[in-house]
Amino acid sequence: QVQLVESGGGLVQPGGSLRLSCVASGSILDFNAMGWYRQPPGKQRELVAAITTGGATTYADSVKGRFTISRDNAKNTVYLQMNSLNAGDTAVYYCNAFGQIAGSGLGPVLPWGQGTQVTVSS
Repeated sequence: QVQLVESGGGLVQPGGSLRLSCVASGSILDFNAMGWYRQPPGKQRELVAAITTGGATTYADSVKGRFTISRDNAKNTVYLQMNSLNAGDTAVYYCNAFGQIAGSGLGPVLPWGQGTQVTVSS
């Protein structure tokens, strides 16, 4: 099974930027899409952004215009460029692969990795 490793998180001031990376142990072309999730302290995990094999993207309203998801198929890597960060972006960020889920359509299909911590504070 493909494993995912997230990196690039850290502590930044409001208005700052970070670039997250998600490296897969296998081909990301085996899946319909790749996506980034985040989980703030005490809250449920939520979808932040997703990108299909063809490059189509979608974003949560809370990050639209500030975050950009991209992929490098040759490197089996997905990126999340985060700009104009604010305190609401503080969370553990995870990536996952999207595929067919029986009776539910498309959704995350791989075990969650350890994620990478993003903290926005002054």
